[in-house]
Parts: sequence; C-alpha cells; structure tokens
Amino acid sequence: MKELIETIVKPLVDFPEDVRVDSIEDDNRITYQLSVNKTDMGKVIGKQGRVAKAIRTVVYAAGSSQQKKIFLEIGE
Repeated sequence: MKELIETIVKPLVDFPEDVRVDSIEDDNRITYQLSVNKTDMGKVIGKQGRVAKAIRTVVYAAGSSQQKKIFLEIGE
C-alpha cells in the first residue's frame, strides 16, 4: 500500500525525494501518514481538497480486501 501511495503522489510534487509514507497498525485499522515537502502541500491537497479526496478514494478501494479499516493522513 505504501508503494501505491508513493506512485500516486510522486508525479504530483516538485520534490519527490521528500515524499514519505509511514504506517501505524492497530487492532482493527491501519493509518498511513503521508509527508511531503511544505511547498508541495497545495499540490497534494488540490483545490477544495479534490486531489486528496481522489487519493484517499483509490487507497480505500485498494485496501477494501483487507480486514482492517484504512486511513490516510496528509501532513508536512
């Protein structure tokens, strides 16, 4: 799943080397924390959050086969 998130985000940003995905796994959920360069935040979030929503939609759909709920947090 980390590779999927990186594959989606890296072409969108100016500093792909700063893209980092960490995962935190609990009993019934997996939280992926996406970190990008501060100047690339607007590109990842998009106008009115449309890009972020699209990324989340793809990640949630890809993770729907797993037994755990998947969350994606976007931060600097």
